[in-house]
Amino acid sequence: MKKFLAFLMACMVMGTLFAGCGGGADTKKDAGKAAAPAAGGKKFINIATGGTSGAYFPIGGAIADILNKNVKGANASAQSTGASVANINLLKQGKVDLALVQNDISSYAVNGTEMFKDKKVDSIKALCTLYPETVQVLTVDGTGIKTLNDVKGKRVAVGAAGSGTEANARQILAAYGITYNDIKVQYLSFGEASGALKDGNVDVAFVTAGFPTAAIQDIASQNKVVMLPVDADKASALIAKYPFYTKVTIPAKTYASQDKDCPAVAIRCMLVVSDKMDDQTAYDIVKAIYTNVDRLKAAHKACAVVSKATGKDGVSIKMAAGADKFFNEK
Repeated sequence: MKKFLAFLMACMVMGTLFAGCGGGADTKKDAGKAAAPAAGGKKFINIATGGTSGAYFPIGGAIADILNKNVKGANASAQSTGASVANINLLKQGKVDLALVQNDISSYAVNGTEMFKDKKVDSIKALCTLYPETVQVLTVDGTGIKTLNDVKGKRVAVGAAGSGTEANARQILAAYGITYNDIKVQYLSFGEASGALKDGNVDVAFVTAGFPTAAIQDIASQNKVVMLPVDADKASALIAKYPFYTKVTIPAKTYASQDKDCPAVAIRCMLVVSDKMDDQTAYDIVKAIYTNVDRLKAAHKACAVVSKATGKDGVSIKMAAGADKFFNEK
């Protein structure tokens, strides 16, 4: 009996201690108070990026860090995803709040074209663009291919089926009057295209990514890479039809054996949000990013060109009002 009473007393003491740790005896009243800051004071911002080996993932992590340190109440975190197309769908489903996407993919989503045909997603808004993702067209020495006019009849890796790269390849070839009927199409990812070029199983590859690109560096380590230029008149015609493209130059020596500058076109990495995001939060996010660009530059070399001056270049969809307000400030 004494042992039983001692046990009851111990339970009462432990119960009192746990009640003290919980913050009070009126649990319903205190639970309401505890929930208020989380609901009203915190801004949970889930950021969709890309694969862990790509540029989007470390950049997304840097953005989360910037927001946590510079936006009042922000609780931001970056998550690895399937990149642009997947990110649009995650925004649509309300599973993320902010996403890194290619500006061409955003345009396709809003207009219901390409991979979003009959699946329009017009509930997204742009915050800004960050850096160019260049459409790099390459071959290796020995194929005899010097220009895009030379690819007819050749084996061309145009990117994975349904990918942004594949759409880029098709559009650029069309600017030269070339259709898939004129080439031997190979639907290959970056890695697959790299291996196929090295093994001589394809003649030309399209790669859309910030340069220098690891897949191309890998090819250049064993072969003399030849970059194929996009002529200025063809680029202008392409941009007139698809405003999300911009003209860029791949500098000489970007890759081993590349002895001269190569004119090219690029789409841009863009930050997008759902139209459910309030204007003040959109403003705060963009302001935080552009007042802390050094953090982005430290995260990935593709961000070396990030600046407020180019933050609206290539914006392909309607901007969030808060972001527009920031860019209009002097």
